[in-house]
Amino acid sequence: MRIRKKARRFAVLIQIIHPNSLNKMASVNKVILVGHLGKDPEIRNFENGGSICSFPLATKESYFDREKNQRIEQDTDWHNIRIGKPGLAKIAQQYLHKGSQVYLEGVIRYRSYQTKEGETKYITEIQVEEMTLLGSRPQGEGNNGRTEEAAAQVPQPMPTDDLPF
Repeated sequence: MRIRKKARRFAVLIQIIHPNSLNKMASVNKVILVGHLGKDPEIRNFENGGSICSFPLATKESYFDREKNQRIEQDTDWHNIRIGKPGLAKIAQQYLHKGSQVYLEGVIRYRSYQTKEGETKYITEIQVEEMTLLGSRPQGEGNNGRTEEAAAQVPQPMPTDDLPF
């Protein structure tokens, strides 16, 4: 009886990893990048009301070499970023600038286009689905985006020195 249980478990294991079952597996196309903008975002507006934001993003990997006791920087990788969601494109246009640090999640897309000379060019892009702004705010954007006047109108806490008890 014990042998049958082991045989069943083994049969299930074989079935799970059998090459024929690999054809039924789903695939994943997901990219996560943290990097700095190479230039200010470019916005292209279309007649139908849509817009696309695009910019280059630089990423760099580094590691610590214990023998040399120093951080080793590897070459910079450049990625073509494309934001098609209207809300994200507007945020990118408003808050991102050359040198801004950003966290992006998206998918890899490949496309081709024809130049004016008739030559076919191929391009690899990251199509952004999620974006998080990183780093510090530029000067003048403190107080969670409020102006100096609005920050002055926020009620200040009562001093605790004058409590009657």
